[in-house]
Amino acid sequence: MGSGSRVDGKKVPNYYSKVAFMAIIGVSLVGVWMMTSSSVIPLPGLEVPSHETNPDLKQKVPDNFSRQSDSNSDKLDGQILPENNASKLNLDEAESKIVREERVDKDGYKWELCHVTAGPDYIPCLDNLQAIRKLPSTEHYEHRERHCPHEAPTCLVPLPEGYRQPIKWPRSRGQIWFSNVPYTKLAVVKGHQNWVKVDGDHLTFPGGGTQFPRGALHYIDFIQKSLPKIVWGKRIRVILDVGCGVASFGGYLFDRDVLTMSFAPKDEHEAQVQFALERGIPAILAVMGTKRLPFPSNVFDIVHCSRCRVPWHLEGGKLLLELNRVLRPGGYFVWSATPVYRNSPEDVGIWKAMSKLTKSMCWDLLVVKKDKLNGVGVAIYRKPSSNKCYEERPHNVPPLCKEADDPDAVWNVNLQPCMHRVPVHTSQHGSKWPDQWPLRLEKPPYWLKSSQIGVSGKAAPEDFAADYEHWKRTVSQSYMKGLGIDWSSVRNVMDMRAVYGGFAAALKDLKVWVMNIVLIDSIDTLPIIYERGLFGIYHDWCESFSTYPRSYDLVHADHLFSLLKKRCSLVPVIAEVDRILRPEGKLIVWDNSETISEIENIAKSLQWKTRLTYSKDNERFFLYIQKTLWRPK
Repeated sequence: MGSGSRVDGKKVPNYYSKVAFMAIIGVSLVGVWMMTSSSVIPLPGLEVPSHETNPDLKQKVPDNFSRQSDSNSDKLDGQILPENNASKLNLDEAESKIVREERVDKDGYKWELCHVTAGPDYIPCLDNLQAIRKLPSTEHYEHRERHCPHEAPTCLVPLPEGYRQPIKWPRSRGQIWFSNVPYTKLAVVKGHQNWVKVDGDHLTFPGGGTQFPRGALHYIDFIQKSLPKIVWGKRIRVILDVGCGVASFGGYLFDRDVLTMSFAPKDEHEAQVQFALERGIPAILAVMGTKRLPFPSNVFDIVHCSRCRVPWHLEGGKLLLELNRVLRPGGYFVWSATPVYRNSPEDVGIWKAMSKLTKSMCWDLLVVKKDKLNGVGVAIYRKPSSNKCYEERPHNVPPLCKEADDPDAVWNVNLQPCMHRVPVHTSQHGSKWPDQWPLRLEKPPYWLKSSQIGVSGKAAPEDFAADYEHWKRTVSQSYMKGLGIDWSSVRNVMDMRAVYGGFAAALKDLKVWVMNIVLIDSIDTLPIIYERGLFGIYHDWCESFSTYPRSYDLVHADHLFSLLKKRCSLVPVIAEVDRILRPEGKLIVWDNSETISEIENIAKSLQWKTRLTYSKDNERFFLYIQKTLWRPK
């Protein structure tokens, strides 16, 4: 792994002195149904080992680093066990309403609606009009980048008029409720390309795009036929789609067992990313502007651009160099745009400029093919897997980055017009191509060595394996059986503190996708998550997330909030969870007793329903709550 932080280019220690094994203590757990049911759901017992952090290892973690194990000494295996250790609370609807009202008065949680221009679609860090108006320039799409308020909002985003529970996957890929995302501009502008159409109470998505109006699946198969080494769902598992539109490309790649991180800015293509998320397709709001993308280096198997409207050839190729940073050595850049197949003077000029630039970057042009059905073409390039070409170039243009420039430092880091050297040592992520999917999911990454010790005192590969076993056990024996979740209604999932991605890996057999978040000031385990064939981004939860309201069906937070309390108030953090969670969406929290109580009190003031808690010796460690349709008057 890289040795750098993701924050402003500042250095922090590497993974091996930082990763904390999930601390587990052997206890009897009890599930208590509250509000909507008075039944108790007992499950068989499970003996799990207690965890003690090796005191010698503590000294190896520098004081300036926030260790992920700090809060984990209270952590429990998610198994729900016999009833006799329970503290039980059964309330009917009338009683629960009184409790909520008293809690609001007692703790002073006063909620009001956000009165902003964006209304039901408010995104605090992208709709900060005051900051945007003060920008000296918007030439490089600075107005589409993140500009967070100085104080995180504590207001609640209103629901759109006539909001309905989203249509379930896979039907949602082709049809959503118009009232949930009531925008027609794209249907007018892009309807002829089969992006989206209005059909009564629904918006329908025929599966087309600018470059594939006849359907994404044909286009996906056309790419693989153009370069047979691209074996979808085996060698190629995690890709990045730049300027994704309504993300039909990524939506249909699920049929090929491929996970696509789609992104586009919040721009004149009205609600394109919101359409994607409502359809159950992963997407985030981001722009190729002046900052690095929130992804590690050398992790995407393919980067795809289909008429993504990015001027790759300008300013020394600075934007294409950012794609080079995130593209895996030996990975492919798939470019489908008019310069590939049209002969207008402008297109010819761009093709010549791109040819010169990609050659100077040591990218090999492998194939140029024409798709007769859609009348478009595709060019496929390959990034080098060694530094030989870089060293033999007659001119150092684009220049190689300085050794001090950490390719994994991305949070608020400006784009640099340079290329990082290809990692070649087996101790570095990106130096080898991953195993084929799904083998890569369960196997520890090659750069985790038994000689390297995790914070738990175990060898790093054992830490990885133990984390995976923990979440497989928790998901199969508790989340699937004891929580009463209708998993057919769950599609978009977020893990707010993902560590190894074990929770997401444990859900692999469900028809869900998981956005894994790695905190900017914690252990950099995001390359491990990508190596497993999963995906995610870096984020600071003291700020708003770059997504639309009502994006996720289930949000998971494992010992996150007690860490955040050291830096920011939990009230705006929970307001942000409320913003991104759909009505009737679920929040699952593991944390220490004090933090669980605080989260539950805030949730009650929001009139959320406490579905399940676990407590032992009058201390709570687990909380399962459900958002309601309630909004303040």
